[in-house]
Amino acid sequence: MKAMETKPNHLGVRGWFWGGNYRVERYLFLLHRLTGLGIILFGIIHLAVTTFYRIQGQATWESAMLALSGPWFKIGETLVILAFSFHALNGLRLILQELGIILGKPTRPIFPFRDTLRKQRKMTLSVMVLVALIFVIFLIDLIVKG
Repeated sequence: MKAMETKPNHLGVRGWFWGGNYRVERYLFLLHRLTGLGIILFGIIHLAVTTFYRIQGQATWESAMLALSGPWFKIGETLVILAFSFHALNGLRLILQELGIILGKPTRPIFPFRDTLRKQRKMTLSVMVLVALIFVIFLIDLIVKG
């Protein structure tokens, strides 16, 4: 039996970020991955900080919360909200797509073919508009409350 031939990876790490001639959906896939990893990392850090400072008593907890209420942490909170809202809404889009709700019933392949990207595009754009709207709302809240 002949061993499987592998092609060399000429792109390296850049190939993970560069989608080639793909459409927006490829970059949404990458952003969905990155936001998922970021949310997991935030969850781990949040649990660790909450656990360690809460165990040490009320005074330590209040001093830690005072230190974590600076402007850089407020920007970080806004980015976490942006990542969470994107990940949730894009995940909902993917679920609806996988269930076939967005794409509709399959039809016979009669020329000219209708591709599924045209059917997905409206939902993709609406997800991006909703994420931008959520981000603007929380950015205004960050600026007003400072």
